[in-house]
Amino acid sequence: MAVAIKLKRMGKSLYPVYRVVAIDSKKRTGGEPLEELGKYNPRDKKNMSLNMERINYWIKTGAVVSATVKGIIKKIVPVQ
Repeated sequence: MAVAIKLKRMGKSLYPVYRVVAIDSKKRTGGEPLEELGKYNPRDKKNMSLNMERINYWIKTGAVVSATVKGIIKKIVPVQ
């Protein structure tokens, strides 16, 4: 099973809120995720939360991270 880390859209029609999820890459984005890894609100960027410990676990097991989630991770985790 190929796993992808990507965004799942939630919220109202003009007020999107996203969840960062680990999901089987063959499933639709709105399908049942394997695990929820965090939250992202594009209107309120102070309330972004990611479980980096679990994201690193999924990356080590071979999960592919989407480009959008990579950008969110770069905003939260400072480059060392």
